Amino acid sequence: RYPEARFFGLDISAEMLETAAAAIARENRSGRVTLALGDATNFDAGTLYGVARFDRIFVSYSLSMIPGWEKTVSAALAALAPGGSLHVVDFGQQEGLPRWFRALLRGWLKRFHVAPRESLREVLESESERTGATFHFRTLYRGYAWLGVIGAAR
Repeated sequence: RYPEARFFGLDISAEMLETAAAAIARENRSGRVTLALGDATNFDAGTLYGVARFDRIFVSYSLSMIPGWEKTVSAALAALAPGGSLHVVDFGQQEGLPRWFRALLRGWLKRFHVAPRESLREVLESESERTGATFHFRTLYRGYAWLGVIGAAR
């Protein structure tokens, strides 16, 4: 849909990057996607990609697995271009789901070292206020997931 769009992926796991690279190659998108090994809590877009700022940054179901995840939000906001936006989706608190299902899901996630971040909304909101950005937040699927969007000032 956007043939001029370029994409950049970051992961701390070389194995995950190998899997992503194979999927990208299968779809003949290698020329549009650049992958880098790095820590989302402290990365330099210029060094990793030769790009100073991004129009959109997406963090999908990963903050719940990153120690010191709050630093990822700060690093992403620092890498946004003026007028850009940070989109974060991750596990919510499952507040609208039946208690038995919530307990089962939490047990399953814990097996994979996934911990839904209870303070996700507050951290995103605080960071948006600190940077003078707009903030929108939605609960999805009865709390299964949370979606936050921070729009950087122009």
